[in-house]
Parts: sequence; C-alpha cells; structure tokens
Amino acid sequence: MTHDEHSEPAFGDRPQQLSPAAAALAARCEPQVNELARRMARGVFEQLSGYAELPGDVKDVEIAATARHAIRLFLRGAADGSGWDALEYFQERAAQRAEEGMPLHLLLRTYTLGARELWRALREVAGPGERQALAELTEALFTAADRVVGAVAESYLDEQVALAAERHEQRRTLARALLDGRPVIGAPVPDGPVLVLCLRFGTSAVTGGLSPVTLRRLLRRVQGALDRAFGTEVLAVLDGDGGHVVVPGVTEPPGRLRELLRETAGPELRLAAAAATTAGDVPRAARLTSEVVRVAAACGVRPGVHRLEDVLLEYHLSRPSEGSARIVAMLAPLADRPELVDTLRTHLEQRQDRRATARLLNLHPNSVDNRLARIQDLTGLDLADPRDVALALAALLLRDADAGVTE
Repeated sequence: MTHDEHSEPAFGDRPQQLSPAAAALAARCEPQVNELARRMARGVFEQLSGYAELPGDVKDVEIAATARHAIRLFLRGAADGSGWDALEYFQERAAQRAEEGMPLHLLLRTYTLGARELWRALREVAGPGERQALAELTEALFTAADRVVGAVAESYLDEQVALAAERHEQRRTLARALLDGRPVIGAPVPDGPVLVLCLRFGTSAVTGGLSPVTLRRLLRRVQGALDRAFGTEVLAVLDGDGGHVVVPGVTEPPGRLRELLRETAGPELRLAAAAATTAGDVPRAARLTSEVVRVAAACGVRPGVHRLEDVLLEYHLSRPSEGSARIVAMLAPLADRPELVDTLRTHLEQRQDRRATARLLNLHPNSVDNRLARIQDLTGLDLADPRDVALALAALLLRDADAGVTE
C-alpha cells in the first residue's frame, strides 16, 4: 500500500493506520526514546535563550519527562495505529509552565526543536529503501507537532489569563481593604508611608457611551500607565468614573505621571495625591484626595493635577455646617438656569476677569456682563462685594457637594 492510499493522519483524532513500512520504522526508533529525551532536555534545548536559567529539576525531570512522553506517544501511535488524542498531558504541563513564569516562546520552541530532533532520529534509523516510509512519518510528525503546539499555546494563554485575573483581584482586594481601613487578610500590610491617588476621568469618558469592551481597555491602559510610572504593579480600584490608587513606600507621584495618564485617559483627567504616614492613615488620605478633586471641579479649576494648597480656601468653604443649607439656598433662583451657574463658576475661577470668562465660554464679553447682571438680579448677590463673592463661591461648592459632583 502506497502513501497516497492512506488518509492524512490527524493528531488529536483517531488516525488511519500508516503503512507497515512506516510503522516498522517507528517501532525501530522507539528504543531510543529515553536517550532522545535526555539529549533534548540537556543538549538541544540549551541553545534556546533563557533555557539555561531554568531550575535543574525542571529541565532534568519535568521537561525531559514531557519530551519522553511526546516521543513515545508519537512513535507508538505510528507503530500500532493507536489513538494520538492524549493532549491533556501537554495542556497540564503548559499550565504548569505558565504558573512558573516560563516564557511562552521558550516553551513552544522546546516542542518545535523536539519535533526536529525526532525527525533526525527517524532519518538516521531509516534504511535506503525506506524513503517513502520516512516521508509518511515526517508528514505525520508535522501534523502531530502542529496539534500539540496549538493545544499547548491555548492552555498556556488560558492559564496566564486566569493568573492575571487572580493577581488583579488580589491587588484590588488589598487596595479596598486599605482604602476602607479594614484588616488586610492574606497579604502583608505596607510598612511605612503610602501614596494615595484619586483619579477622575473626564465627562466624555464617563458619559460618552463607552462599551464594556472599550471601558475595560481604558482601565487596562490606565493601569499600565500607572505601573510604568511607578515601576511596579500598583494597587488600584478603578471604574468608569475613576477611582483610587494606593502605592506603598512612596510619598510623591513621579513627574511624568500626569503626562502618561493624559496619553491614556485624555486631557480631561483630574488627579490629586496625598501621602499617608501608615497603612492605617490611608482612608483619611483617600477622603482628602477625593475632596480636593471634587472641589477643584466644582469651582471650575481646569483638569490636571490638583493639590490641597491650590484650593485651600475653596476646600474650607465647602465644609458643611449649620449654615450650609441657607448658603446653598442663595443659588436656588438659578436652579433652572444652568448657563448662569456655569457662567458664575467660570467667572469666579477666572478671578472675575470678564474677558477670560468670555473666552472660555465662547461668549462676547458683553454677553458675560448681561449674564452676571441677571445672576445678581435673581440672587441678590453683589459680585463686586468680596463678602458676597465668598458666599457665592461657598454656595457653589456646597451645592455641588450635595449633588455629588465628581466630574
């Protein structure tokens, strides 16, 4: 029976039996399995970059055993026509290599180089009249290697995804515990200072109708930018609005942080940072950064990096008290006029510079004057009086605090 009369073997399915000559050639090569596996694990694979750094037991025991199993499985399947569908062994080993951190390219090359060495062994054993038999086994070997490499790569990547998700959730759990001031279970408590960041994405990111996939990509990019900026995997709890970041052992954000985050989250990003003296101080720092971001947004400070010193007066004015409700009520006549509220906020942020206010709102300065006059008529506040200006600013801040403004 010639090669053309046989169906193409398919590793992973029940193969058609190879020709008797091909089966005989495979059977003659089987006694070399142990020696071939040792030579691969401690010779052939050594040429791979990074292989020499693997632990000795991994090379001498586990990789050698995998090579031995693969060679014997192929040769016996070729010799007696048994099924070649035992991919679970290779998938389990691939998951183990992923957990150990062995690079995927290195793992896959052990399989491709192993297939080449097996082919060379078959070629050395083959006699002058076994050219057709060798061709059959070569084609079967290519098919087998293709199926095994595919299964190995899939299993490795699945395990990596699972491990990454597990590490991510562990970091989120630790971050939540620190931010909430709860006991940290199953992880070491940071010893020393902790930097706490509050991030708020712009309104376009929050209300722009991002799909779940797009949102996940945004959060991954932000996490990656944070990791690059600090040179480590930072602890973060982020969602579509933003969130908090906890970085143990750091007291100041790196200078390039803002730029890296702008590249990933856009120019509307707001960021505030505060150092906690200990892990127990993290909740206070988190509350402070949230408030600084909120106050900066409420009083019209442009997006960027916000410090408490930059909004110190506004922060003080935004603290609730028994008089807060009465102060907020001063703006009640503007409830149905959002354009007047925006004008008031922008005008106060621009230190009552009508031209700067007009430029930011794309209005003529005269239109700004008309709006300011209407605000004064409706509220009774005199925006030329420093006391009334302070009341207007406090009213804006307290009003937005009640509304939960975080943009």
